[in-house]
Amino acid sequence: MTEKRIILEMGTGNDLYTKAACRAVQDALHHSSITLFSKLGIDHTEMRVQVTIAVQQPDEVDCDKVAADLPRGRAEVRAVKGGLDVVDDAAGTRHVIASAAIEAFLPDQAGKYVQS
Repeated sequence: MTEKRIILEMGTGNDLYTKAACRAVQDALHHSSITLFSKLGIDHTEMRVQVTIAVQQPDEVDCDKVAADLPRGRAEVRAVKGGLDVVDDAAGTRHVIASAAIEAFLPDQAGKYVQS
């Protein structure tokens, strides 16, 4: 079955890896107000949500925990190399800046939801 991307939101967050990723997702979600589902009578479980998190050390992100923060759809989360680490050698600390891209897809069922 083919799909169409209906939403693309981006956000950033900082902390340590998983928490920075969760904050980036929340930042992206705060940019959107999705009334599509209630207006068109679409069940949000039909939506596939693909989240890409960019951090310097992708293996440090708990993708299942990030997915649990998503309020709608069937979530798929992956972490990739990117983002930015700011290291303070004098203090012995690391600040992780994560970027998140959230994409939402619905099945391509031409004409089912919207009449042209």
